[in-house]
This record gives sequence, structure tokens and C-alpha cells, in this order.
Amino acid sequence: MSPKNVIFKKVCKDKSVGVYMGKRDFVDRVDSVEPLDGVILVDPEALQGRKVFVTLSCTFRYGRDDMDVMGIAFRRELYLATRQVYPPLQDREKGIHTRVQAKLLRKLGNNSYPFFFEFPDNLPCSVALQPAPSDVGKQCAVEFEIKAFSAESQDAKVRKRSTVKLMLRKVQYAPEGEGIAPSVETTRDFVMSDKPLHVKASLDKEVYYHGEPIKVHVSVTNNSSKNIKNIILSVDQIANVVLYSNDSYAKCVDIEDSGDSVSPGATLQKVYTMLPLLANNRERRGIALDGKLKHEDTNLASSSIVKDGVLKEVLGIMVSYRVMVKLIVGGMMGSSEVGLEVPFKLMHAKPDTGKTANVLMFTAAVHICTTAGSLLQKSNQIII
Repeated sequence: MSPKNVIFKKVCKDKSVGVYMGKRDFVDRVDSVEPLDGVILVDPEALQGRKVFVTLSCTFRYGRDDMDVMGIAFRRELYLATRQVYPPLQDREKGIHTRVQAKLLRKLGNNSYPFFFEFPDNLPCSVALQPAPSDVGKQCAVEFEIKAFSAESQDAKVRKRSTVKLMLRKVQYAPEGEGIAPSVETTRDFVMSDKPLHVKASLDKEVYYHGEPIKVHVSVTNNSSKNIKNIILSVDQIANVVLYSNDSYAKCVDIEDSGDSVSPGATLQKVYTMLPLLANNRERRGIALDGKLKHEDTNLASSSIVKDGVLKEVLGIMVSYRVMVKLIVGGMMGSSEVGLEVPFKLMHAKPDTGKTANVLMFTAAVHICTTAGSLLQKSNQIII
């Protein structure tokens, strides 16, 4: 995640507009989302009378930008909001919402202006589908972006040299509290068998962190006359891609073929350990991943948690997980299967609040001059 002692900075090619932000990860707490704030630095001489606007967008990309079939582009904006920051439409001090903004405005001088956005609560988090090694172009993904540009008006044609973009992430952390440990059981009757087969599968808890082993407790009571030939366990990732239709894709991200058997009249109680990791699935197309910023690694996509009442309105990629327990039952006419699905959540732990609550302090290690020309540097980050 974005470090807390860094200011992210990016400047357009003609040096007319620069963006400064204290973070690029914004936490979705289900009932609310962290607001987005930053500072725009302008060079009035380079602007030559043009205005400066800032746009926050959420885009669902499911094909290359240059692809167009029957007038339908493979890119859809799920959310778009625009603010004019220069010339300012309100008093400069009224636009300050955070201490980071206030400190940046003091350091950057009179040609800096604050901006502020609030995320709606019905947007998905940053998720991408892993492309195959042979795929080219941008991947299918839900992306958030902040864009600053200068133009004569909001609807006027925007020059690339006068535009600067920063990718953002909307993330969710594991909810507080243990929740109810999931448990599923079933009983199966067979023809020509007086007694049934009973199977139970349970987990230790509802929420697991990325990289944490998942212990699956399996109990089999085979009172039937059938022979259980094998027990196979898998962790499945289900990605619901919602746009023009609701398509669901299930991908196995971990599997164990135990080879365990249970004879008629016997029982089995065993704990299996599963470990779903991206490292074991890097070559597989269509695996959902958490959104990543440039030059950063990522992981399997976190489970999606959506506020009650807005699920039908959410477009994009929704992710869930389940443990599948499959028993292969032998018989005279061939094998059959008895299966259980145990749902669970796979997420990141909430960062240490004691560390994240520290107030950012500008240090003497970085000297920021007050002139616009020296402020618009080429580097993307400033350590503070």
C-alpha cells in the first residue's frame, strides 16, 4: 500500500499543471469511503489564460481502447466527476480539508490550489483480470484515475501535453470481529443402501488474510454400502463480471487430491490445509487480482463486500471465494460425486492504526523552492 511519508507528484509535459497527493490508496469501509484530496500547482505563464480542471473517474475496461464493435467501445465509465480549480470558484482556504493539503499549500505558494472529491458508495474496488502471457494491450480491469488538465473550457479539446494522470486504488480491509465460522454438511442416500453417507466440512473462521493457510475440517461418516474412492479439495475464486449482463467465472486457485478413501461402515476425520496464492497461478488467464499501481506486485483479488441495498447497482468485477470438498463415490454403474461448498472471505488485514495515525511532517531533507519553475520537477515522489 502507499507509504504514509511520501507525497506523490506528477507534472504534465508543458509544465502548466502539477498534481500533489498524500496517498493513492483509498479505503472503502462499506458504509463510507475515504475522501480524495490533493493540491494542484499551476504556472500562470504556461497556462496562457486557460483554465485548470481536475477529474475523478472510475472506468471498467474489458478490451483495448482502440477496439470498437458495432459502435460499442470496450470501455465504460462507471463514474465521472469534474471540478474547476483555476481560476478558483471559491475562497482558497475554504477548499482545505486535510493537514496535508494545508502544508502543501504553504510550501507550494500562491499558485497552488486544493481539490476534493467524495466517492459514491456503489462503486466496485480496484480489480483486474490476469491476462495470458501471450495477451497484448491493457487488461480487463476496474480502474480509478485522477486527471488534471488545462483547457479553454471543460468541454474543449484537451491537449496531451497539458494533461497529467495518476492511477488510484480503492481498497477494502478485513472487517473487525471474528464472524461466524462457516460449516456445511449434507446427507446422501443411495439406491440399494439402507443407510446414508454423511459429510461435514467446516473452517476455523470466516475471514482469512492473503498468504494465511486455510484449515479445512472434514468429517465423513460412511454408513452406506458405497466405497469412497477419493477426497478432492479445492479453493475456487468466483468473479462476477457485471456490465451489460451478469457473467460468473469460477477459477480453481488451489487444489489437493488427497487420495483418501473411506470404506463402507467406516469414518474419517481429517484436517486439510489449503493455501491459495498468486505465485501458483501467475500463468493462468482470467484470475482476478487486486488492482496495482505501476511497478508494484499484487495478489489474488480480495473478497468484495458491498453495502446492503446497492448490490444491484454495482457494476464491474465482484469477487468471492469458496472451499469445495468433493467425494468420489464408487459404484457398479461407475463413479458419482458428493460435493460441499464452504464460503469464506480472503482479504488484507487492516493496517496498524497506531502507525497510520501519525501526522505527516515535512523534513529538512527535502527543500522545496517557492518558485513555480523549480517546483515542477520531473520526479514522481517527494519524501516528507
